Amino acid sequence: MSIDDGNLDVGQSVISTNGVNGTKVTTWAVTTVDGVETGRTAVSSVTSVAPVDQVTSVGTRVPPPAPEPAPEPAPVADSGGGGGCDPNYSGPCVPIASDVDCAGGSGNGPAYVAGPVYVVGSDIYDLDRDGDGVACDK
Repeated sequence: MSIDDGNLDVGQSVISTNGVNGTKVTTWAVTTVDGVETGRTAVSSVTSVAPVDQVTSVGTRVPPPAPEPAPEPAPVADSGGGGGCDPNYSGPCVPIASDVDCAGGSGNGPAYVAGPVYVVGSDIYDLDRDGDGVACDK
């Protein structure tokens, strides 16, 4: 037997009640002639254990549609480096790259920025060596 279940999504089903076989006891009157059965009549029939039907719950709930993905953020203005400007810094564009160093310093790039550059987020490229919030200022 199946029942509709509004707590399950459409396409899902769960056995909510396991089926169980019942037990029925029948008493017979048997007629024999010279030890050979010649007839049989049911005298009584009693169900000692009632059978239980298996019940399957079938989902009827239609889930809400998945939310629309958030739009991609607009690219940050680029000063020609091709990778955009890192939002952790203000002032001159600090390019988004695997590493950025201060122009004229001892760093090995691959990208460079001429300062002063102001740290407004995390100093992910470690440009502000003295920790005063202004990078590439020497």
